[in-house]
Amino acid sequence: MKNKIIVLTLISAAILGISAIPFQPKKAMAYHSESEIEFFKNHSMTPIAPGEYFLTPENCKGCHGFDTLGIANVDANGHDVNLFDDWETSMMGLSAVDPFWRAKVSHETMVNPAHATELQNLCITCHAPAGHYSAIYKGQQHYVMSDLLNDSLGLSGVSCTACHAIGDSSSLGQLFTGQIPYDTNKVLFGPFTAPVAGPMQLYVGMMPTYSPHVSEGKFCSPCHTLLSNTVDLSGVPTGGTFIEQATYHEWLNSAYPSQATVCQSCHMPQIEDAVILANGNVGLPGRTPFNLHQFAGANSFMVNLIKQNKTTLGVSAPDYNFDSTLAAITNMLTKQSLDVQASLVSITSDTAFIDVDLTNKAGHKFPSGYPSRRAVLQMIVTKANGDTLFASGLFDANYEMQNVATPFEQHHDIINTQTQNQIYEMVMGDVNGTVTTVLERAASHLKDNRIPPAGFSTLHYAYDTCKIVGSALTDVDFNKNGVTQGTGHDIVHYHIPLNNYSGTINVYTAVYYQTLPPAFLSDMSNYSSPEINSFLTMYANADKSPVKVDADTLLNISTGIKENTLTTINISPNPTRDGKVLLSGIGYNSFQLEVFDQNSKKINVTLTRKSNSIELQLPTAKGLYFIRLNVNGQVKSYKILRI
Repeated sequence: MKNKIIVLTLISAAILGISAIPFQPKKAMAYHSESEIEFFKNHSMTPIAPGEYFLTPENCKGCHGFDTLGIANVDANGHDVNLFDDWETSMMGLSAVDPFWRAKVSHETMVNPAHATELQNLCITCHAPAGHYSAIYKGQQHYVMSDLLNDSLGLSGVSCTACHAIGDSSSLGQLFTGQIPYDTNKVLFGPFTAPVAGPMQLYVGMMPTYSPHVSEGKFCSPCHTLLSNTVDLSGVPTGGTFIEQATYHEWLNSAYPSQATVCQSCHMPQIEDAVILANGNVGLPGRTPFNLHQFAGANSFMVNLIKQNKTTLGVSAPDYNFDSTLAAITNMLTKQSLDVQASLVSITSDTAFIDVDLTNKAGHKFPSGYPSRRAVLQMIVTKANGDTLFASGLFDANYEMQNVATPFEQHHDIINTQTQNQIYEMVMGDVNGTVTTVLERAASHLKDNRIPPAGFSTLHYAYDTCKIVGSALTDVDFNKNGVTQGTGHDIVHYHIPLNNYSGTINVYTAVYYQTLPPAFLSDMSNYSSPEINSFLTMYANADKSPVKVDADTLLNISTGIKENTLTTINISPNPTRDGKVLLSGIGYNSFQLEVFDQNSKKINVTLTRKSNSIELQLPTAKGLYFIRLNVNGQVKSYKILRI
């Protein structure tokens, strides 16, 4: 042991002698114990071998993971903010194990098997960049799924070094579709000046280097603007390209670059607390501002699905890390994405005119990213007795849209029938103009009415990659205020037929976000492979309920004579803890009772008839439920909260 320590000390002195920051070898013991150093040595972690350009995240975890002493990687209140745990359960950390992505790659290769190698190599470029580029640097021509599944570096997804090794290339911001300008000089770039270089050099063979480019929007551009080569239905390349997603260009075409609000501002929010970045040394200076590494976006569905299937997928992260990530995503969706405001414009004897104003608060379109994602505007108008007078934007039991037009729903400025639905989405078309979910067959955008960010303009130089397509382009208040562009709003005008009803009405408006609607999987479901079959099984058992982004309510709008209601019924307890609810005062032989969840989905419940009451059992899910009771033509609705 003594000889080993002497050798290690000599190596330390040689490396640290060239460091810009004075550092004594003995201080290394303050970062890691002798046993930890031996562990690193026995696992080939110090330093990295010649020709290795990337590290697995476990190499970084020792310093940038959870500090058992509670000194490093905590905020001013002692809350753990370590980089590893936050990243591990984000979609960055899970990108290579994402079961839908694996299934989609399989689907694409089965549609065009002759392109299997190229398709896999391209898709992996962004989902497992460290594994892909490490293989390419070593001379491999391609890096495919079979390579990925046997490569710990690739399975780490968008890992620490996959980002921090991106160099400050002059072409950064102009390279897309996985063309990542990596620096291969074994440097890792960070946002803090004068980094303490010695420990990182000693233990992992990398040089920490300050560079402001890691805090700029262009840093994200290589993987958040994606173009694919189009093929016809026979798999023959057309020579054209298709823009699968252009989140980076959507941000460029907004007011946010001029306000110095970048991707990291929202997805890696800063705290002003001085955070010590490496475990085990109380003498390290705290760094501020500190960027949280939760990478919260909108894909709570996939994070939750992976959590539920983590053993099958080989994910070892604890549930509480998943829960922390899901909480951050929920906050992002419900607090930072979209505002909804409903207002009564006017009312006549036969029509209620209601406007719904949607404001995009994101720095890109809402929704953005992969083409499956959509937002649905729901409007439900009820009579005083709870009967539904008008409903648009409803989901069925499988959370697919009801009454959707074929082949797809057009953008609406005015909605006046229940068969019209406002869906914000991008729809892909093949060479024949037919709707497709096969990315390689995508030749054109048939629809893109995703709400633009504030400042978005059709005159911007980046508009060609993020166009508005379809009837939204002629909607006078879609991102417009008169002739002025860039509002980041859409106003939907509802003309609600009253159908001779006289009484008060209540208006419930909400926007729901869906990562992966069932219809998007229809074509994939026609194919069979281990990846597809595995994902479809997970999907069938997953919670597919859309996320309510925002909502607004208008109550007791008078249309004339109030409707009769049942007044003798008592309901208790409310709220209910065990889901049992008693409706007393029902002495009728004939009645109808329906129960709906907060997404307006009708659910089945168990009813027990007693002498003068009804006992029902709500589902186990917590939340708000609506009970609609009809007795001899008189109807009343009740709200029940299960806690």
